[in-house]
Amino acid sequence: MKTVSLQSRFFRHGGILLAACLLVMAMHADAHAGDRVRYRLKWLFNASVIGDLYADARGFFHRQGLEVSVKPGGPERNAIMELELRRAEFGVASADQVIRALSKGARLAVLAQLFQINPLQWMYRPDRMPIKSLKDLKGHRLGVTFGGNDEAILRTLLAKGGLTEKNVELFSVRRDFTPFLTKKIHFWPVYRNTQALFLEAKLKKAGESVAYFDPSEYGVKFVANSVITSRTLLEERPQLVRRFMTALIQGWRAALDVKNQDQALKTLKRFDTATPVAILKRQIRLTRRLVQPDPAVPLGTIDKGAWRQTETLMRRQKLISAPVNVEKALVQILPD
Repeated sequence: MKTVSLQSRFFRHGGILLAACLLVMAMHADAHAGDRVRYRLKWLFNASVIGDLYADARGFFHRQGLEVSVKPGGPERNAIMELELRRAEFGVASADQVIRALSKGARLAVLAQLFQINPLQWMYRPDRMPIKSLKDLKGHRLGVTFGGNDEAILRTLLAKGGLTEKNVELFSVRRDFTPFLTKKIHFWPVYRNTQALFLEAKLKKAGESVAYFDPSEYGVKFVANSVITSRTLLEERPQLVRRFMTALIQGWRAALDVKNQDQALKTLKRFDTATPVAILKRQIRLTRRLVQPDPAVPLGTIDKGAWRQTETLMRRQKLISAPVNVEKALVQILPD
């Protein structure tokens, strides 16, 4: 009978054990590393997406085993459409976009609300148009993007103030700021944390005073940028969704932490090379205030009341034909 030495048995069993360990490690790596994810933003690279850029550039996604392609948005790019066509796994959209899609049968999940205060506000000249109540809008020419969510917001504000379109003049806004700069109009929609600062600098240089009209101060909350995914991905790969959201929210927290302001500025400057550093610094500070105005409320928290109000607002203005019960789509996923 052929005998097998103790040493041979040791190496044979040891080799099997080692192979098994390597296999388990490989399976674990496959499950948690190298997952490729496409993330479509709502707009171009600027201060409003500082947390998204920071999460990618500073390795937050990588530490969750993700390879994320962060893609800029824009007028020709729709995150919801890309989710439906499976050209993206995650995206950013405003509440009105989500609600419209739900009304058409889209299966979406809202994972986080990035802005607690909508950056869409109105810049105005207080010396020409003092505003202390909504009734002070009466008799003025008001800038509005017809078909944009600022139209829905403005019409709601007018109704709250007991005003109709007969009491004001609605002026169609384009991308050209000339009518506002030349004083043909004194009430202009802007994104408070980005383009508003350029306009403000020009006006102050000319010796003009400016102020901002924030709809939320008059009880109108229209939800802005929120993170979305498809219901299918959430149901089929919940751990992937959780890893993505963990990295994303941690990236946003770090980007807006004052301790990291130099790194955040450096990161933003890589993607937004045209904006002067002084303005970028102000943009980051303002973004911090809009994203997390109350430190006691965790970054990314979904304001369900604001979502319900947005749906109600859209129904009243017949932007959707029937209720969508938007709360069913709100699936908040934040890091533990």
